Amino acid sequence: MTDFSASRTRFFTESVIREMTRLAAMHGAMNLAQGFPDFPAPDFVKQAAVDAINGDVNQYAITWGSLRLRQAIADKMERQYGLLMDPDREVTVTCGATEAMMATMLAFVEPGDEVIVFEPFYENYVPDAAMSGAQLVFVTLQAPDFRFSADQLRAAFSSKTKAIIVNTPNNPCGRVFDREELQVIADLCQEFDVLCITDEIYEHILYVDRGHVPMATLPGMYDRTVTISGLSKTFSVTGWRLGYLTAAPVLSESLRKVHDFLTVGAPAPLQEAGAVAIEQGESYYPELRALYERKCDFLLTALLEAGFKAHRPEGAYYIMADFSDLGFDGSDRDFARHMIEQIGVAPVPGSSFYHDDRAGSHLVRLTFSKSDETLAEAARRISRL
Repeated sequence: MTDFSASRTRFFTESVIREMTRLAAMHGAMNLAQGFPDFPAPDFVKQAAVDAINGDVNQYAITWGSLRLRQAIADKMERQYGLLMDPDREVTVTCGATEAMMATMLAFVEPGDEVIVFEPFYENYVPDAAMSGAQLVFVTLQAPDFRFSADQLRAAFSSKTKAIIVNTPNNPCGRVFDREELQVIADLCQEFDVLCITDEIYEHILYVDRGHVPMATLPGMYDRTVTISGLSKTFSVTGWRLGYLTAAPVLSESLRKVHDFLTVGAPAPLQEAGAVAIEQGESYYPELRALYERKCDFLLTALLEAGFKAHRPEGAYYIMADFSDLGFDGSDRDFARHMIEQIGVAPVPGSSFYHDDRAGSHLVRLTFSKSDETLAEAARRISRL
């Protein structure tokens, strides 16, 4: 029978993260693979959604987002980062940061264009590139502190480079780029006339005092930066699929065309709740940071005591753990299955975050975005190692 599959689907596989989640369910393992909280979302956010539904905010919102949510996003960007933007022309609400990234790639990347990506990378970037026709060029963040070489980054730029993806705080390694590192990237973007696409979904989950620096705030970068963020991680509502893009009007115009025909729009009542979340977020963010700092320390201690080597993340809610000292003879995929089937804890194989499997063959990623009860049981099981 004819294989009707499009050639672009040959360049990526099913999500390894979702595969690990299924295996966890099959074997009764604690799911530290998929980055979703298993504890309740904030009450004020949930109540806002209930109020919106009961208030009959149940029909299509404007395709690029409800005015209240776009205004809330614009106000937040000015209040926290000093960026003045027009909510009518520079803010676009999407169905999660996942759609935001796909819309951005489709809006700006032509088949054959080169796009630079730091690795370890979030696994969606590879299929995003395949579906848009991009050729990815990888620059490795070197363990254990996951910094990049300025010389290697410069070597990745060429006349074919269309864009660079900057994910900070980084999933999976937790690296938060400082201003000096971002300036290196910004200088190269301007020298080579390259678009910067930033994935800042974990912007409020930080464990470093220097804070989050959006690329768009650096001199000369606003007009060539598409900033992606959202509410899923910050407010523990990953199932709501609320993300957003901020960009200069000329960039937003192209983004909105793709977004409109890709998903039409995000759920209207949840957008109203999202606006409430952002409007009241200032008092919530410190609580969020303290919560995840505590959870990070707990899981990191459990991993180190079990014999893993691990570096404390600077942001996001994942730990990349090196199992090479545990005496396991096999690949990272073998080790992940061993963890699931024999130990009862599900991680993600490290190789799924690198273009060369060998680079992550001694690593697994685990999330601490879980309840204290889940983490305590996971730690107990990990101690068997």
